[in-house]
Amino acid sequence: MFFGGGNYYYIILILDAICIIHSSRRGTQQKWMWIIFAIPVFGCLYYIYSEMLVNRIRTPKINVEAVINPGAKIKRLENELRFTDTFANRVALADAYLEAGLTDKAIELYKNSLTGAFAENEHVQAQLIIAYFEKGMYNEVIPIAKRLYKLPQFARSKAHILYAKALELTYQPEQAENEFKLMKGRYSYFEPRYEYGMFLSRADRRDEAWQIFTDMLNEQSQLSPVERKSNKVWFAKAKDELKRLAAERKTV
Repeated sequence: MFFGGGNYYYIILILDAICIIHSSRRGTQQKWMWIIFAIPVFGCLYYIYSEMLVNRIRTPKINVEAVINPGAKIKRLENELRFTDTFANRVALADAYLEAGLTDKAIELYKNSLTGAFAENEHVQAQLIIAYFEKGMYNEVIPIAKRLYKLPQFARSKAHILYAKALELTYQPEQAENEFKLMKGRYSYFEPRYEYGMFLSRADRRDEAWQIFTDMLNEQSQLSPVERKSNKVWFAKAKDELKRLAAERKTV
């Protein structure tokens, strides 16, 4: 028995079961199963931390200054950059430009920041993907995304979603669908799943789109309050799409 036997053995079995069920529901069991079994207790604790806590109890930070007076924030950051031209100050101003819809200015600053030791900076490249996509420069999105592709954080990022959409918009639907499929998973990945549903709808594969939106809504009741709140916009959008698809079915 582990840890001298007794009740500890049953606690380990319970931990294993919780982690395995959670991982199976999200479609990540192939990645985690061997870790959970090969490293008893510690494997489970690592899974709970990385998959159940870090990714679930993360609330968005609200920049009060940007909401109340975005112009004042940009002016302050411009002054800071004027007096101290550093990588951090350039990126902070570029982020503020992008948030305020000043996309051309953001792109220029991001590009000028990718020099020297910061030439491969992940944050700047991911932000460039967002900026280029907003400008409709889809051919610029794809090579940057390919440079970031093997990074673990790319798999769940906004940049990955935009990469898939850029592939569709540059007439590469098969490659786009492959990327959307990589972002599927039960009880998670609601934004990319919604976008996949929209992709299927645009491709006139309405029954498949219907199933994706339905699955999303059916999973709401199994989520924690934090998970439901953080994904409520995607549930609302999925509900709207189901109504639209239902209306289309009636007219056929």
